[in-house]
Amino acid sequence: MAGSKAPRPAPGSRLTGKEITRFFEALAAADPEPRTELRYRDPFTLLVAVVLSAQATDVGVNRATAELFAHARTPEDFLRLGEEGIRRYIRSLGLYRNKAKNLVALSRILLERHGGRVPHDREALERLPGVGRKTANVVLNEAFGEPTIAVDTHVFRVCNRTGLAPGRTPREVEATLQRVVPDRFRRGAHHWLILLGRYICKARRPECWRCPVREICRYPDKELSADRTARARPKASAAPRRAAARS
Repeated sequence: MAGSKAPRPAPGSRLTGKEITRFFEALAAADPEPRTELRYRDPFTLLVAVVLSAQATDVGVNRATAELFAHARTPEDFLRLGEEGIRRYIRSLGLYRNKAKNLVALSRILLERHGGRVPHDREALERLPGVGRKTANVVLNEAFGEPTIAVDTHVFRVCNRTGLAPGRTPREVEATLQRVVPDRFRRGAHHWLILLGRYICKARRPECWRCPVREICRYPDKELSADRTARARPKASAAPRRAAARS
């Protein structure tokens, strides 16, 4: 209608409230029950897997923990193994020496202060060695069902590229997501955004033609043809494979 004003974006977002709802409805329709791709048995093994995932792929972590968890599944087990014992199983992961040190230290703290259990408390989690805000958010969401939203490199990229929650830092992006994501989607938001970034909204060449939110996304350089993207790819070499392994 003449003279009518265009809907304003939600605070901190480039999308309107209705567009944000449609954004998550599309992701939910494609994957109704999103879950982490890390393999774990309980809150403790989840915590271990998330600590190990820093600067590592979920595939690499799962490969390492398959052997590690066959020998150690509790804080007592990790203290028994010690740093050297843990290192044997996680050598394939980046920063494995420091990660082994942190796993022993956090296991000791869990036994001394929390009865051997992973605390359902952000501050207590973030006081554990090797646990920052992102790791705490993952554990609170996946293990305890809290509607927290962890912002990793995939989530950060997707939120800035699509206009969902632009920000200069992960904390800024997280704060905007907490404001604008509808309550009914908040529990799954972290997983949907990670999977979207990992498999479709990739860093080098986003596969926009198969993205469920391509009509809502504000990215100006959308590539809507799979054929054109395939022609643009360089010849097969080790470099692209290494890049893919890091994503």
